[in-house]
Amino acid sequence: MSRWFRRTGSEVLGWSLVALGLALLVLPGPGILALVAGVALLAPHYAWARRILDPLHDHAVEAAQNGVATRSRIAASAAGALWIVGLGALWLVGPSIPEFSIAGLKVGPELPGGQAAGIGLLASGVAGILLLVYSVKRWYPGRELRSPE
Repeated sequence: MSRWFRRTGSEVLGWSLVALGLALLVLPGPGILALVAGVALLAPHYAWARRILDPLHDHAVEAAQNGVATRSRIAASAAGALWIVGLGALWLVGPSIPEFSIAGLKVGPELPGGQAAGIGLLASGVAGILLLVYSVKRWYPGRELRSPE
């Protein structure tokens, strides 16, 4: 019975994430992330999902290795993630901003999106920092060259 629930649950969640991801491609949100997560859950059950996921995995690993290939890339990534965390903190504080208009859309006196935007920015920045730390530990060149003393 638990095997049936595990298979059915992963398929239902996988298809739900695929549908949500498709919707989020045109709506605000992480559409590609939801699509990839859904396909990853479906991969153990469907050959077509494995065929999609395998090249994505290879490209993701290659991108992570390239992202931590030099100290300057690591520093730039860390600065970007910390910038996003700082923006999230600013959004949570919610300072007043001057009112202005862009293409007829009025902005101000509060930052758009409110606290939900701040929480989303903080979560994204923290996720970026955690992924950077993982990538450095796993793929930073020279880690295997260090000799124990």
